[in-house]
Amino acid sequence: MHAHSSQLRGGWRWFLVALAASGTAAAPSDPSLRTPTVVTIQEQQLAVYPSPLPSGLAPPSPGTTREGHEYLVVRTAAGARSVVLVTVENGPLNLQYGVEKIGKGEQVKVNADDFPTLAATGLHSPAELEHTAAITGKPVGEITRLGRPGMASGIGFLAEDEDILSVLRGDNELVSRLGLKHPDLARPLFHVWNLLLREYELGKLGRFKDDVGSFWYHGREIHLRSQRTKGFQESIFNDEIKGAFDIELWRELDEGERSVLNEAYAHLITADRAAIIGRLTRLRTGEMQPYYIMRYGFYEGHTEYRVDPIAIAVTFGLKPLSEIEKAFPAEVDRALTNHFTTKAKMQGEIEAKPQQWPAHEPPPRTSVSTRRVTRTPDSQPVPVSGGGQ
Repeated sequence: MHAHSSQLRGGWRWFLVALAASGTAAAPSDPSLRTPTVVTIQEQQLAVYPSPLPSGLAPPSPGTTREGHEYLVVRTAAGARSVVLVTVENGPLNLQYGVEKIGKGEQVKVNADDFPTLAATGLHSPAELEHTAAITGKPVGEITRLGRPGMASGIGFLAEDEDILSVLRGDNELVSRLGLKHPDLARPLFHVWNLLLREYELGKLGRFKDDVGSFWYHGREIHLRSQRTKGFQESIFNDEIKGAFDIELWRELDEGERSVLNEAYAHLITADRAAIIGRLTRLRTGEMQPYYIMRYGFYEGHTEYRVDPIAIAVTFGLKPLSEIEKAFPAEVDRALTNHFTTKAKMQGEIEAKPQQWPAHEPPPRTSVSTRRVTRTPDSQPVPVSGGGQ
């Protein structure tokens, strides 16, 4: 997450950004910004990460300390449990990442100018969305054009048949049916990002290796893997949100959850039920997504980096799977996979402004492992992993 909204254009600018991932973290110089080393949980004074918890102690996770810090209980590479402070809050960009800086940034900001009902209630007003012509001062047709595959990103932020408003409307309906609000779904993803920031600050986050391999969330152990990339992905909105990390999250269903799905989808073959489980319990994302969800109610369209509200709710245990199945009776898989198709009028506006990719460059190629595309000084496309990566 970066605070500079300038577009990364021009040879030297691209060169410097490509160097970013080679840097190392620097601890905050302001003592007031330093993370406490000891906190109070359940009337006990406990040292925080990287110090291990006393043997046999398992505080609730997520939780809040007596001092008001949000925390997660994690499992380290050494097999020990530890408490990591992950409070969702606005904070500085105080960690050096090559020539750039990363940090919490504006984690609790909501785009009240364009979406006053979202800011007031945590959900969009369908009527406001119906009359939205621009977001952050950028026309919705242009946002959709940039969000399509091969534009601002190789894999894209939207599927070919979706537009920004159709996706905002579709996900707002899903979240409403879940009985949740957009900040409820952004919070656990912010917790993950803040965990990674803490690892990075302490020098415990390598480019391909995490010290923390899993954490507990509402009684579920969620596995975590992250990768730092050689560049930053720009936002499709006029904002400061950028990404440089690829994050994977997954967990196993318990026996009761499997029974719910086996009963609801008994008519499906085993492989199809396994596919549903995969869509419900695996997320591929990055640090851009929680900011997008909190600020705009945007989970991305149906791409490889979509963080579906239903999948977030299941993975983090925000709602029992039995309740989610009741909200989407025998149609959970359809709700996970159906695209939020664009309106004909919007499609016409987008097609009227085709992308002008430079004639001497081929369009970017994408694969399972490539999300974003940046450019180096010699104008050759360079794949950059995405989802905020």
